[in-house]
Amino acid sequence: MEDALIVELYWQRDEQAIQETAQKYAGRLRRIASNILQDSEMVKECENDTYLAAWNSIPPNRPDKYLFTYLAKIMRNRALDRCAEQARQKRNALVVELTAEMEACIPGADDVEQTLHRKELAQAISAFLRQQPKERRDVFLRRYWYMDSVGEIAKRYHFSQSKVKSLLMRTRNDLKKYLEKEEHRI
Repeated sequence: MEDALIVELYWQRDEQAIQETAQKYAGRLRRIASNILQDSEMVKECENDTYLAAWNSIPPNRPDKYLFTYLAKIMRNRALDRCAEQARQKRNALVVELTAEMEACIPGADDVEQTLHRKELAQAISAFLRQQPKERRDVFLRRYWYMDSVGEIAKRYHFSQSKVKSLLMRTRNDLKKYLEKEEHRI
């Protein structure tokens, strides 16, 4: 079923919307959460929370043309929240690893609060990514948004793992330079 028709079901408050959403996107949404949590029970809980959040937010939102992206953002945030809960009990190595990679190119929390509000930082990163070639942007997003492993990215794009690592490193370095330049401009 087309996204616009699924969204219309949400607007009509038809419970079939959730079934259609699950039929079309469950696998992709679970993969996002699995890359973060690696616990099938928590992934299922996040999936259910995502459907509930979609039900509660459509309407007033109407993501006719970007339903998967809308749902993916909800799922990712739910999974990260669960990960934070887990981190209170023990550290999650994947998130620690990804955070360490990104810390090298994003200013520290004090610097961000003093020079850029979070929204401005997000806009700057988005602007940077829009300037990148599609391949670099896609690899970067697969790693840091969808939290795919280097091996998964290499397989998806038919690259060697060293090429993926190199692309990520160059993109992070370029992002760091871009953000430093933007920080001085703002």
